[in-house]
Amino acid sequence: MTGMRKTLKATLSEARAQVEAALKEEGFGILTEIDVAATLKARLGLERPPYLILGACNPHLAARALEALPEIGLLLPCNVVLREAEEGVEVLIQDPKEMFRVLPEATQRALAPVAEEARTRLSRALARL
Repeated sequence: MTGMRKTLKATLSEARAQVEAALKEEGFGILTEIDVAATLKARLGLERPPYLILGACNPHLAARALEALPEIGLLLPCNVVLREAEEGVEVLIQDPKEMFRVLPEATQRALAPVAEEARTRLSRALARL
């Protein structure tokens, strides 16, 4: 699985606040949240360590991507995972360039500037943590 990652020595709530602040500095906001551990507990009775999936969106980049390819919404927003690990909280960020590889080559070329800018901004956010 391709993505960018970093482990923080923090609690999940501390890590989430740090991640949201770093993403905000790069123009991203959180549109969605999936508490995977709570969902598995409620629906299946399974106990799992904390695991959140945050849907991060930069409206300017999303608008450019949708202009180039209206169906790109199938690949939006950018997923950010926070999961409890032995060393702390692991932060994983989906790499937009890698995600767009599922698209035809001509579409990849058309979206390359958006994917590159998104990757650069997400990488900077991760580096701030």
